[in-house]
Amino acid sequence: MFLSRLITFEGIEGSGKTTQIKLVGDYLARQRIPCVVTREPAGTDIGGKIGNILFNREHFQMCPEAELFLFCAARAQHVREVIRPALEEGKVVLCDRFSDATFAYQGAGRGLDGQIIRQVNDYASQLLKPDLTLLFDLPVEIGLIRATKRNDSARQPSAVDRFEKENMDFHRRIREGYLALMKQEPKRFRFIDAGRDVDTIQKEVRRHILAFLKAEH
Repeated sequence: MFLSRLITFEGIEGSGKTTQIKLVGDYLARQRIPCVVTREPAGTDIGGKIGNILFNREHFQMCPEAELFLFCAARAQHVREVIRPALEEGKVVLCDRFSDATFAYQGAGRGLDGQIIRQVNDYASQLLKPDLTLLFDLPVEIGLIRATKRNDSARQPSAVDRFEKENMDFHRRIREGYLALMKQEPKRFRFIDAGRDVDTIQKEVRRHILAFLKAEH
């Protein structure tokens, strides 16, 4: 029997984490490891409505502070409605983005004060922190090309449209922010080279997660 754990998937736009989290979620289910696959900010109905505000292409006038509070409002609902109940049921929770994304995007990307972000996030998340984080990394130029192709093929605007339209320096700051977070907590993070093919990456993702869960048993 495996212990309940919160495992988060993080990375810049187009890093492939969403594809990988679905694949490994299906794999864990086949292995009969109880798990929940969810995402931020749209992991709840309320979060989905908040996401519609956050990602609307017409909302370029949104200030960084409003962005921070909206993401954390969605996180508060997500933790209480989905994540904590699943953990209390003994399930492994796989979450596409969590608190690290706020430090990378609103902190490194937007320039908001890290201490303020920490206070708001800690309150919203009830001090819940990931047990393991997989960081999918690749050059921002490649990631944005991938994300643009994905959005062009989507029926509706992607949840990252407003962010993808930011300048290249913004995305480079986010990538640097993620790498800095990994340096601060090397035991929690696992670095994933996202420039490789899907199957190769998936094998590595499975290896990291299974090794972690077995070690925590």
